[in-house]
Amino acid sequence: MLIKRRAGWEIPESQATSEAVFLNRRQWLAGGAGVIAGAALPQAATAQGADPTLDLYPAKRNAAYTLDRPVTDEELAANYNNFYEFGTSKEVAAASKRLVTRPWTITIDGLVEKPFEIGIDDLIRKVTLEERLYRFRCVEAWSMAVPWTGFTLKSLVALAKPLSGAKYIQMQTFMNPKMAPGQSQRWYPWPYTEGLTIAEATNDMTLMVTGIYGKPIPTQHGAPLRLITPWKYGFKSVKSISKISFVAERPKTFWEGLQASEYGFWANVNPEVSHPRWSQASEQVLGSRDRKPTLLFNGYAEQVADLYTGLEKERLWA
Repeated sequence: MLIKRRAGWEIPESQATSEAVFLNRRQWLAGGAGVIAGAALPQAATAQGADPTLDLYPAKRNAAYTLDRPVTDEELAANYNNFYEFGTSKEVAAASKRLVTRPWTITIDGLVEKPFEIGIDDLIRKVTLEERLYRFRCVEAWSMAVPWTGFTLKSLVALAKPLSGAKYIQMQTFMNPKMAPGQSQRWYPWPYTEGLTIAEATNDMTLMVTGIYGKPIPTQHGAPLRLITPWKYGFKSVKSISKISFVAERPKTFWEGLQASEYGFWANVNPEVSHPRWSQASEQVLGSRDRKPTLLFNGYAEQVADLYTGLEKERLWA
């Protein structure tokens, strides 16, 4: 009998979604049927009760950040999510309610003046929350437009006081297979890990998100703290962050560990560079039957292109 042992990086073929199936699904959601399954649960509460920072929402909107399209319907955004810790389908809203978000401690370590831990509620009250309207572009070629609430990662970097040798920030989510059954799947390199250069992290666009649609962020969107880098593909926006490390070497990210040829470190949105299995030239807007042309850097080139001056072009998208 031939016994095949799965490599540590290998994903089962059954979990790979074809582009055709994916786009048909978008059409179905646009017709409204998709919001029935896994309907949105109350957004202002967790399994432990009301969010202790509920009084800070809705935060004041920053008028400097506007959209070229309508804001995505809240129910659609709430019921179409990637959160592999709780399942590989998009209907993870109900399953994600297993995530215990209080108490929640974030560890800051690595090349900083003094490593420390801070509770999420203490952190949120140390910073200034604001609401921003951002486009969100998934590598799977769908998109949405969302009112995120949060604070700049730049302000957290200042709080951490990194040393001169810190060139990158590595971010990790929680690790608890009993709470998140997806983490029992050993072919994934848990915990979910992402990274940015210090220059990317301190760009004004980079947001640490604590809320959405004027309320504390629900579990399926990555409660209680997630990253948003709107000029990059969505898999860069790590959810449910529990550890932030300042490091000298470029960290190896979750998706790089699985398939670096498809999901590289930079992951900047570019319509001219296709995913190996589908085109990135256009995107399906969540809740719409129309496809829109993909914008370079997701439309934020003016704000972020200078980050990559001098880098080889191919490095920007891999």
